[in-house]
Amino acid sequence: MHELEWSPITLEAGLRALDLIGVLAFALSGALLAVRKRFDLFGVLVLGCVTAVGGGAIRDTLTGQTPPLFLRDEAYLWAALLGSGLAFLFGARLARFERTLSVFDTAGLALFAASGAIGAINFGLGPLGVVFAGMLSGVGGGVIRDLIANEVPEIMYRSEQLYATAAAAGALTVWLLYPHVTPFQAQFGGALVVALLRWLSRRGWARLPVRRLPEG
Repeated sequence: MHELEWSPITLEAGLRALDLIGVLAFALSGALLAVRKRFDLFGVLVLGCVTAVGGGAIRDTLTGQTPPLFLRDEAYLWAALLGSGLAFLFGARLARFERTLSVFDTAGLALFAASGAIGAINFGLGPLGVVFAGMLSGVGGGVIRDLIANEVPEIMYRSEQLYATAAAAGALTVWLLYPHVTPFQAQFGGALVVALLRWLSRRGWARLPVRRLPEG
């Protein structure tokens, strides 16, 4: 049996595909929130695009890749516009499904946390730097989305749903896998860990402790 060989071109294409999927997912997440808040077409496109490229811009800035990738490769902006446009056209139908926005948000979180970790590793950061960069890359788009839409960012108050913690765990997974597998496999594995932790926390099987001070 022949082992699967990964050429540099194949790896680059795979990593780029995961990045674009993350952009599309976050664009849908941001734009659907805008649709639910009755933003007009321009508002939906703006919130969707800012959500989609925000995490990537943070990732690129942290890892010294300037200008951010979405400005150097317009495919990312087209993907963001596509996701935002789909949400505007079909948002009324998608909004009927309670978990739709959460699914897209989790997908974007997972893929950007993992890609942020890959970028930090390539930049030569240590394990803490990789985890920090991956976490900020993952949560950045969602935080920007919530602030623009006048929502309290999820990472500030939902202890029963792992969000930033899941992104950090996914980034750490990438760092652990990276020396032993291809970058594509490491990124995919990290993204799976994020999605799994989000799934477990939404069912109440994993959560962070909350410290409560006595009253009076």
